[in-house]
Amino acid sequence: MNIKRNVIILFLGLVFCQPMHANSHEYWSKVINAIIHVESKGDVNAISGSYVGPMQIAPILVEECNQILSEKKSQLRYTLDDRFNIYKCKEMFILFQEKYNPTKNVEWAIRAWNGGPKFKIKSTNSYYQKVLAAMK
Repeated sequence: MNIKRNVIILFLGLVFCQPMHANSHEYWSKVINAIIHVESKGDVNAISGSYVGPMQIAPILVEECNQILSEKKSQLRYTLDDRFNIYKCKEMFILFQEKYNPTKNVEWAIRAWNGGPKFKIKSTNSYYQKVLAAMK
């Protein structure tokens, strides 16, 4: 009887307790996967100077995400090591987009990932084209 009850509770939990950003993950999935391909070809251990992990995240983005979480009164905080965790990288991407790109503009998302929220069109063109090509 207890096993049956536990299975039902687990099932209900899986159905009704989706991750915090489930819809955002689905929406951004194609963009995120293309960025991962362009940045590291999926290598979670990729390192290029201060940029590391599958999405090549810099320490400043980790700080920014922690600031956003603080503003949201969340207890969650990211560490520099989280940049090597593909799931946490995706969470940071979504958190960044939720704050700076609430309309979910794909072009803005791609360019800002490369050049920051105050990116220049000209300096992000090559990156933007590479990500678009990887999305096809």
